[in-house]
Amino acid sequence: MTSLQPIVVQPPIARQQETATTIHGHRLVDHYAWLREKTSPEVIAFLEQENAYTNAIMKPTGELQAKLYAEMVDHIKESDVSVPFRDKDYFYYSRTEQAAQYPIYCRKHGSLDAAEEIILDMNRMAAGEGFLALGALTVSDDGNLLAYSTDTTGFRQYTLHIKDLRTGEVLADQAQRVGSVVWAAGNRILFYTVEDEATKRQYQFFRHTLGTPQAEDALVYEEADERFNVGAGRTRDGKYILLESASHTASEEQFLPADDPEGRWTMIEPRRENIEYYADHRDGLWYLRVNDTARTFRLVTAPAATPGRAHWRESIAHREDVMLEELELFQSFAVVAERSNGLPQMRVMFFDNQGAFEGPSRQIAFPEPTYSAHPHVNREFVTGKFRYGYQSLVSPTSVYEYDVRTNESTLLKELEVPGGFDRSQYRSERLFATAPDGTRIPVSIVYRKDKKGEGTNPLYLYGYGSYGYSLPVGFSSNRLSLLDRGFVLAYAHVRGGGDMGKPWHDAGRLMHKMNTFTDFIAVTEYLTANGYGDPRRVAIEGGSAGGLLMGAVANMRPDLYRAIVSHVPFVDVMNTMLDPTLPLTIAEYEEWGDPNHAEAFAYMLQYSPYDNLASKAYPAMLVKTSLHDSQVMYWEPAKYVAKLRTLKSDDNLLLLETNMSAGHGGASGRYDYLKEIALDYAFLLQELEQG
Repeated sequence: MTSLQPIVVQPPIARQQETATTIHGHRLVDHYAWLREKTSPEVIAFLEQENAYTNAIMKPTGELQAKLYAEMVDHIKESDVSVPFRDKDYFYYSRTEQAAQYPIYCRKHGSLDAAEEIILDMNRMAAGEGFLALGALTVSDDGNLLAYSTDTTGFRQYTLHIKDLRTGEVLADQAQRVGSVVWAAGNRILFYTVEDEATKRQYQFFRHTLGTPQAEDALVYEEADERFNVGAGRTRDGKYILLESASHTASEEQFLPADDPEGRWTMIEPRRENIEYYADHRDGLWYLRVNDTARTFRLVTAPAATPGRAHWRESIAHREDVMLEELELFQSFAVVAERSNGLPQMRVMFFDNQGAFEGPSRQIAFPEPTYSAHPHVNREFVTGKFRYGYQSLVSPTSVYEYDVRTNESTLLKELEVPGGFDRSQYRSERLFATAPDGTRIPVSIVYRKDKKGEGTNPLYLYGYGSYGYSLPVGFSSNRLSLLDRGFVLAYAHVRGGGDMGKPWHDAGRLMHKMNTFTDFIAVTEYLTANGYGDPRRVAIEGGSAGGLLMGAVANMRPDLYRAIVSHVPFVDVMNTMLDPTLPLTIAEYEEWGDPNHAEAFAYMLQYSPYDNLASKAYPAMLVKTSLHDSQVMYWEPAKYVAKLRTLKSDDNLLLLETNMSAGHGGASGRYDYLKEIALDYAFLLQELEQG
């Protein structure tokens, strides 16, 4: 046992009721499928019993949790203001107030010296609600009308509202299950996408005229292919509305002049399998980032009148070792966001009179060995300035403004970290572990210099490795509570993520998914072998698809880990991917494979955490979920814990906590969220400090 108080209560034991499915000659047996009945009193009672058990076990850490929470609050500037950005006649920003859970969205007309106008106070909106999330937030061209969407359950089911900013009145206009929202020019018509209620796929695109009921909205487009979601936006120059249909591996875009909302839509280039492209417009040319010649993307241009690929002209050729991730277009220049050797880079390039790039590009320099950098809010098209965000494991979140005339960056704001933070006390490193097949896996490390020993520190390793998502190397003031107690924190940039571009993603998905797990294990062994942590005190964390990673490595190498924190984990792979009625399943075939095909089924079954639980010793686990999660249904972690309780041969803790009023991201209020982290950290400290 750990240094927690001896268990004086017994964990809940879920009843077993066999459900069997035979596919490809294999019989899948599930004894806990009954936990899917969300409205069943028995299911709710079981989740509440698990919560009560977790509360009882963690009660002795109450004082520690309170201390951790106080430390984290002490490290945030509770009353703060974001960097204002200009959009037409207004400066927009958000601010927080001490003790308030949510931000307040504001603007000032013409000058930052003007009177403040509150456009949305989420704290007032959240009164009486257990959860509140903001989706869309977009203002009409004349600045008079605000379209916004809210979710009060955590199930990502957003309702569209329109507010008259001149009077403060919220209009009667509404729409349900809304995703993207974009205004047309003229300030009377907007477009929005709608999700399918069962699968939660954004599949319909409507045109709405102010003052008319949702039932009268015109259906502009409906996406029939269940792999594809639709989304909408507007070009930075404001001239066109874009409608995108995209799967995980292919996309297409249509456009409409923003001043002709009832006009004809034009397809840029019809979809092709395994080809993605993303468009923006400048001076009669479409600029398209496309991966038709290589997975790392190239940049082409095409005339607005003839945008198809027959008219594409290459502007930036693909490079095998550089991922072209993003293009930011402005009137006189563009910023090309790239990723090279796993690190983000940004180049500024200038246009000639024909819309081609001329002269040498300028590289924006970043000073640290591992970091995150990305374009910030840049609403103005005609400008000589470009804003970007920067942070690292030791440098707080910052916003810079780059002047294209002087080639200089000016710091506009760095997140203030009160409570005695001194960045010189901490060190970050970038390392490379070697996978079993010889691939070098990047690893980002941070620790407090005066507390770093040689192989004696508790090690906390985080991983994700799916969907081509690049693991951010960002600053967290919450993390100081662990660093100041001697933890070494590490981030494994394993295959399946996008840290080294699309090829990195390809090497960790479908029939290569096992690389994600073996990469993570290799990183663990490398770090402990090289003195970054005590092999007896290694904890790991992952969430969602990262929770799949946690479940897989717990089955494969439970001996490596002392404790696991698993957030909303995708652990019931086979049952979920065999059920096309669930949200995301069909679209996810391009990430995990289609188990209706025998070869894919056999491969996925090798790593599905739920299906590979066995009678053996497992690390201590804190598994967390939310009742209203729409991405990984609550029953996956609930079933996982119920089954593991009957199999594991150890006395290590196995805890399940369900947030009964939230969704995939946990609590929506910032203070409530800190309390959730305090529980995680208390669990880790008790497990790892014992050794």
